[in-house]
Amino acid sequence: MRLDEANLDFVKMVAGGKVLRQVLGYLEKDPERNLPKVFAMVRLFAVQENHKRNVEKIAKAYRENQATRTFINRLFTETHPNVKRRLVYNWFINAMILGVPKQQRMSKKLGVNIPNFFLVDPTSACNLACAGCWAGRYAGKDSLSLETLDRIFSEAKSLGIYWAVMSGGEPLAYPHLFELLGRHKDMAFMAYTNGTLIDEGVADKIIAAGNFSPAFSLEGWEDRTDARRGRGTFGKVMKSMDLLRERGGVFGVSITITRRNCLEVTSDKFIDFLIGKGVAYGWNFHYIPIGRNPDVELMVTPEQRAYLAKRIPYIRTHRPIMIADFWNDGELTQGCIAGGRRYFHINAAGYVEPCAFVHFATHNIKECSLLDVLRSPFFAAYQKRQPFCDNHLRPCPIIDVPAALREIVAETGARPTHPGAETVLSGGIAEFLDQRAEDWAVVGNGVWEERKGGCQVQSVYR
Repeated sequence: MRLDEANLDFVKMVAGGKVLRQVLGYLEKDPERNLPKVFAMVRLFAVQENHKRNVEKIAKAYRENQATRTFINRLFTETHPNVKRRLVYNWFINAMILGVPKQQRMSKKLGVNIPNFFLVDPTSACNLACAGCWAGRYAGKDSLSLETLDRIFSEAKSLGIYWAVMSGGEPLAYPHLFELLGRHKDMAFMAYTNGTLIDEGVADKIIAAGNFSPAFSLEGWEDRTDARRGRGTFGKVMKSMDLLRERGGVFGVSITITRRNCLEVTSDKFIDFLIGKGVAYGWNFHYIPIGRNPDVELMVTPEQRAYLAKRIPYIRTHRPIMIADFWNDGELTQGCIAGGRRYFHINAAGYVEPCAFVHFATHNIKECSLLDVLRSPFFAAYQKRQPFCDNHLRPCPIIDVPAALREIVAETGARPTHPGAETVLSGGIAEFLDQRAEDWAVVGNGVWEERKGGCQVQSVYR
C-alpha cells in the first residue's frame, strides 16, 4: 500500500466515531497544551504536501499569534460537542482533507475542473424586503424542490464536494431545510440569513443537525441595520445570536460594506462587539450595484477599498475572529473564484450562474446535472480568462475588469436571469463601473506593488 493510501485510511479511521470523540475530548481538556501535539500528528499523516504546509501555517499562527490562539481555543471550549463533531468531520476531514484530493482525481478523470464548493438558493421567498438586496429582482416565489436539492448534493459528493453554502431569499424559510441537513449529514453547510426566524426551537434544531452554521446579515449598528432591513431587525439578530451562543453553535456575520458604513463595520468597537456576541467569522462584501434599485453611489471609493485592503488583514491578526474581504482577498485565492473555478451559484429558479453577483446563465439545474454545468462553454469561457488581472487586488469581472464579463456573455450567449441584470453590461451603471475600475486600477496597482515588496501570500486553495 502506498503511503498516501495509508494516510487516507488513517484519516478515515481517526475521523470515525469513537476515535474522533476521544481526540476532541483530549483537546477540550487543555487546547493550549494539546493542540500542538494534534497539529504534529495531522501534519505527519496529511495526504498532500499542500495540506502539510497549511497545517504548519496554522500551527505556526497558533504558536505565535495570540488572536489566532484565542480564536481556536474558543472554538474547542465553547462549541457544542455535536457541532464540533460534525464541523470537524464534514468541513475539515470530508471537504478539505479527503474532498480536495477527490476533486483533483475527478477533474483528471472527467477532464473538467471540479470546484471546492457551491452556493445554492433553496427559495427566493423572504420575510424582509431589504433596500438594495442583491437578489431583490429575482422572482419572489421560486423554490427548488426537496428532490432537486437532494440530487444536487448527492451529485456534488460524487465529485468530491462536501461543502455547500445557502442563500436566497431566506434559507430558514425553506420548509425542508432540516430534512436536507439530515439527508446529507456528511456535508458542511453555511447559510446567509437575515436572522429573524431563529427561535428556541430552530436553535435547538441547528445544534441537533450539527453541520449547519448561519451567517447573520448586518449593516453595522442598530440604526444602520434597521434602516436597510426594517425596524427591529437588529434586535432580532442579537437574540438569535444569544440563542445559538447559549447552545454552543458556531455562527458568523455577513456585512455589505458601502461608502457609508465602511469605517463603522471595521472599527475596533464594532469588531469587539461581534466577538463579544460569540461571532466566529465574517464575510465582508463590497456593495455591487445589482438587484433591487442598484445605486452606484453606495460603492466604496478607491481610497476606502485601499483602506480595507490593509484594515481587514490587520483585524485577522489582532482579533480572535476570521474575516474575509470580497474582493480584496483575491491574493489569497489567486484571483476570481467564480465560474466553476472554485465555486458557482444556483438560484431558486434553478439557473446556474457563475457567481452570486453575475446574474447570467446558460443552464438550468432542473434540466441537467452538475457535471453538465461544469462542462458548459459559459464556465469554460470564465476559466480560460482567469485570473482576469495579474493584480489579484483586481480580481472581479464586474467591478475590476468589466470588459471581460461583456466578452464572456457575448461569446457564450448567456442570458440574464432576471430583468435588469444586463445593466452591468451597458448603460449608465456599466459606464460607472468602467470608470470606477479605471480609478481603482490606479490606486490598487499602488497597493499591489507595495505588497509585492514584502512577503507573498500563498493561495489557501490547491
